[in-house]
Amino acid sequence: MTSTQEPTTDGPGATVGDSASGTHPSTHDGVDPAAIPGIVAGVRDAADSGRTRPLQWRRRQLDGLITMLRRSGDELVEALARDFAKPRLEAHYTDIRFTLDEVRLLRRNLERWTRPRRAKLRLLDQPGKAWVVPEPLGMSLVIAPWNYPVQLTVSPLAASLAAGNAVVVKPSELAPETTAVLARLLREHLDSEAVAVLEGGPEVSTALLEEDFDHIFFTGSTTVGRIVAQAAARNLTPTILELGGKSPAIVTDDADLDLAAKRITWGKFLNAGQTCIAPDYVLVSPHRRDQLVERIVDVIRTHYGTNPLSSPDLAAVVNERHLARLRGLLTDHGGVIATGGNHDAVTRRFAPTVVVDPTPDSALMADEIFGPILPVLSVEDLDAAIRFVNDRPKPLALYVFGEDETGIDRVVARTSSGGVCVNHVMFQVAPPELPFGGVGNSGWGRYHGRAGLEALSNMKPVYKRAVKPDISLIYPPYTRLKERLLSM
Repeated sequence: MTSTQEPTTDGPGATVGDSASGTHPSTHDGVDPAAIPGIVAGVRDAADSGRTRPLQWRRRQLDGLITMLRRSGDELVEALARDFAKPRLEAHYTDIRFTLDEVRLLRRNLERWTRPRRAKLRLLDQPGKAWVVPEPLGMSLVIAPWNYPVQLTVSPLAASLAAGNAVVVKPSELAPETTAVLARLLREHLDSEAVAVLEGGPEVSTALLEEDFDHIFFTGSTTVGRIVAQAAARNLTPTILELGGKSPAIVTDDADLDLAAKRITWGKFLNAGQTCIAPDYVLVSPHRRDQLVERIVDVIRTHYGTNPLSSPDLAAVVNERHLARLRGLLTDHGGVIATGGNHDAVTRRFAPTVVVDPTPDSALMADEIFGPILPVLSVEDLDAAIRFVNDRPKPLALYVFGEDETGIDRVVARTSSGGVCVNHVMFQVAPPELPFGGVGNSGWGRYHGRAGLEALSNMKPVYKRAVKPDISLIYPPYTRLKERLLSM
C-alpha cells in the first residue's frame, strides 16, 4: 500500500478515521481538507498560549470526559449497534466502562503523576539536587480506528489532555454513527479552542499528516503504521503506534481444555473477531487437537446457538469489503473447516469459524485475520510452539494456557510480544494501571494510566548545582592527582 491508497487502521483494509467540530468549516461528509492548516494553527495557538498547562484546565477536560461517558454511554452504545450490530453488553463493557475506568484513573492521580520527582545524585554530583518535570509536549494528533471507536479515541485523548496538551482528534469514518455522536459529545464537553475533532475520510488523515505536531498517536494496521511513521519522520515527531499482528494462543499438554476452549472462544469472537489483541490462531499438540476443537465448537454453539447468523450476541463485520476479505481467506487454506464458514451478506454477520491445520504459508496464516475465523494448528510440543511463534513477526499479544509454571515461564521468557496473558485472553489490557503497547511490527510506545501520561509528556530532567563550594577537580589543568581522585 502506498500513501495514495486508502489508509487503514485496525486490521487489513480498515480506514484511518475522521471527525469534525461544529466550529470548523466542514462539508456534509467531514472537514474540508483545505481548512485543516487553519484549524491546526488555531489549536497550536492554544497550546503555545499555555492555556492547556494548568492542572485546573486538565482536571476540567478529564471531568468532561467522565461526565460524557456517564451521561451519554447509552447513546454511544446505540450508535455502536447501528454501525455494526455490536451487542449492548459488549459495547458497554469494552467501549464505555473500560474507557471510563481509564479516565477516572488519570483524574484521580493527576496531581501526583504530574508532580516533579526528585532524583538521587552520586557523590560526584554533590552539592546539588535534581528532579524530573513532566512537561506538556504541546499539540498532539490522535488518529483512531473503527473497531472500538469510543475506547480507542477517548483513551489516547485523555492521556494527552492529562499531560497538558492541545489535541487534534481524527475518529474513523468506518463507524459513522458512533463518530457523529462522539464528535458532538466531545465538542459539548471539552475546550473547543484546544481540542479539534475532525471528521472525514482518508483525505483528512493525509492532510493532517502534512502538519507539524509534537506527537502522533495512531491505532491501526502495521501497513498504515509505516505510513504514519514516515510522515512523522519528516519533522522528527515522536509517535505511539498501536498496531496488530497475529497473536497466538498456546495450549500446553497440561492445560484445562474446557477452560481454554471457553476463554479462547470468548476472546476470539468478541466484536466478531475485530480486535487487535484477539487470539489469531491456536497452537496445540496433535494428541489434544481434536479434543480442543470439539470443545471450541461446543462453546460456539453454547454462546451463539445453532444458527449464529441470527444471534444477537454476535457483532457484524464492519463492511462489505471486510466481508469479502474474510471469504477470501477461506479459499485455498489447506485445512479443514470444523464449523462455520457461512455468512449473511445483508446483515454482514459471519459465522464463528474454526479451521483445523491450515497450511502455515496460506493467506489465512499470513496476515492478521481480524474477523471470526480461528485456525487451530498442530505442533509437536511446547518447544515447537515457541519456534513457530518466533519464526513470525512479534505479535501484539500472546496467550498461554497450562498448569506447569516451568512451561509457562519458558514461553514468557523465550518469546517476545507486546503483552502476555496466562490462562485467559485480553485481560493483560484490562487493568488501567498496566501499560499497553506493541513491540516490533506490532507497534511501539505504551499507554494506559501513568504510562500514557508520561508518553505524552516531555520527562524533562532538571539539575541545580550549588553555587558554593565550586569543586575544582573537573577544571583544567588536569593533573595526576585529579585523575586519581575522580577514579576513586
